[in-house]
Amino acid sequence: MTQAIVVIDVQRICFEPEPHPFEADEVVSRINQLTRWARARSLPVILIQHEAPGTEIAYNSEGWQLHRDLETSDDDVLVRKTTPDSFHDTALQSTLERLGIDHLIICGYATDFCVDTTTRRAAVLGYGVTLVADAHTTHDKPYASGALIREHHTSVLSWAESFPVRIQAVPTAEVIAR
Repeated sequence: MTQAIVVIDVQRICFEPEPHPFEADEVVSRINQLTRWARARSLPVILIQHEAPGTEIAYNSEGWQLHRDLETSDDDVLVRKTTPDSFHDTALQSTLERLGIDHLIICGYATDFCVDTTTRRAAVLGYGVTLVADAHTTHDKPYASGALIREHHTSVLSWAESFPVRIQAVPTAEVIAR
């Protein structure tokens, strides 16, 4: 199994303005733990950045930039996307193929959109998937808190049996204990 960490949309516009997403600081800290763990094992770190022309998250805008506290390396792979699906019309799949990756460790923002969609797509494509249960987040919505949304999506994704592979949902501590 050749693994990579996939960090989705940990960008300034998603994390830094008030109100912050659920456990924003803790999630960024856990992602940093995961990426330090990966780099120490020479596993690729892939940073996904969402963009939408003419908005606060346009390419190269202040909001598009990675979160100030997110630890990065010159060796990290950057992938730009324009939909919640990190595979759709991006370099992600060709990058994974080039690197010989067959298992993704997924974390980031937003649980109910980009994290969910990318996790499902990875499973459909046959990649092994570990969703880091405490290292993804979203904002509170009128219908549910960010905490409940994270718990719900983590549970639903890990219980799904109709994908070609089973999605594992484990906390950061379990991933880095491997």
